[in-house]
Amino acid sequence: MHIGIGRFRLGMRTFKTALSVVVCVLLFHVLGRDNPLIATIAAVVSLRQDMTSTVSIGKERILGNTVGSVAAMIYLVVQHFFPHTLFLQLVLLPILVAIVVIFQDGIDNNSGIITGIATFILITLSTPQAESVIVALDRIVDTFIGVGVAIFLNIVIKPPETEEQREIENDLTKLKEQEQALQNELSQIHDRIKDEEKKDK
Repeated sequence: MHIGIGRFRLGMRTFKTALSVVVCVLLFHVLGRDNPLIATIAAVVSLRQDMTSTVSIGKERILGNTVGSVAAMIYLVVQHFFPHTLFLQLVLLPILVAIVVIFQDGIDNNSGIITGIATFILITLSTPQAESVIVALDRIVDTFIGVGVAIFLNIVIKPPETEEQREIENDLTKLKEQEQALQNELSQIHDRIKDEEKKDK
């Protein structure tokens, strides 16, 4: 499906992305949940042209949000017993940020590092202490809902073969461009090494 004028077009993936926002908002309204922000972001980011990519990105976001939320719970528990906020923000906050990064890297979820840190900081710095643990758990649940919506839409609405082929070709083009950029960078490094060897001689 392609509707557009010139370079401005509405494709199937764009349609599904917009629809995922609508589904999340309606779902939260029906379930009586407060704010669909995290769910809609998770759905939009997770939604890809195929199921494999959607599940992969969704898993990264779920892991990232879960690790960030757990780190936030630890911070807020400590804050409850040691209410010197500035000291905690200057000492414990960066320590836990580092732990989030190290843990995500350790479980080979590097793509979820930014998500984990963002979730951690969002909860610790913007949530009233009395509601902190509940909000942290809600972040995890909301992420599951958003990823679930993305997967559901990819199951129900499949792009035509021509559009799917076009999206695959676009992805291949981007990969080739990245490969060329990497080769250029390696070539420059190789030239610099040669120049340094000549200087040493």
